[in-house]
Amino acid sequence: MDIDDLQTFVAVADAGGVSAAARRLGVSKSIVSRRLFRIEAELGAQLVARTTRGAALTEAGMIFRDHAARVSAEIDTARESIQPDGELRGRLRVALPFTFGPTHFAPVVAEMARRHPQLHIHAAYQDRLVDLIAEGYDCAIRVGSLHDSSLIAQRVAPIRGALVASPDYVETHGAPVTPEEVTEHEALMQGTETWQFMDAGSVINVQPRGRFKADNAKALAVAAAAGLGIAWLPNCVTQEYVIAGALVPIMTEYPPPDAGIYVVRPPGRHPARKIRVLTEMLGEDIKSNPNLWGLDR
Repeated sequence: MDIDDLQTFVAVADAGGVSAAARRLGVSKSIVSRRLFRIEAELGAQLVARTTRGAALTEAGMIFRDHAARVSAEIDTARESIQPDGELRGRLRVALPFTFGPTHFAPVVAEMARRHPQLHIHAAYQDRLVDLIAEGYDCAIRVGSLHDSSLIAQRVAPIRGALVASPDYVETHGAPVTPEEVTEHEALMQGTETWQFMDAGSVINVQPRGRFKADNAKALAVAAAAGLGIAWLPNCVTQEYVIAGALVPIMTEYPPPDAGIYVVRPPGRHPARKIRVLTEMLGEDIKSNPNLWGLDR
């Protein structure tokens, strides 16, 4: 039984249809259908029932899916074990934040592709929180504070941030001196969120309020520089504004806790070597370019 056929069936099962699986695998729908037909013919059983909404696993398909996924993972592990220092092959689907992705992460991903020409990399840049398991990603790079989940996370580097506002805003409205005063100001937020500040080793939680929200940190920096309110933002986003005098750090006696840059992946016994290589390259790049991430301040 062909390993590509097995992996294609798992992709169809997890994605819920041939079209979605084809997008994940980066191949045509006809190739996916052909592989699926071939594996069903070899097993002598229908694994997938086509529906108007896509595809649904039959009883045989549900039984076979876990076995196919386990065999596919074992084959990948076996390939890596016999060529641990060799060239990376196969496919890597990675989700990256749009805010930092094109400027901070894209060079690392491109360099990884250059070093490993047999590796197919599919990178998706978006600020929404991607469901790695449901959407079929191998891993994601995330920036900030991680929420509790079943995902396995490795912290690559710290991220430092500050509460900022424009000089005009501070002149007109003043600046909060303590965390309790934050709720008296217009907050620029990504959604409904909690801001945290450190006070002698203790964490103070604040529920900010404001009329301006955006799902992108750079958009919030622009709004803060325009004098719309105060914002908690990473140094790597605000440093050019601070240098230019368009933003100033405020309430510095109560800094926010350090966040981080993480590589997260679905649970499993061992991370695939391609994920380990990406993590190592990312760490090396951040270490050699601390100013890009505002870590030298």
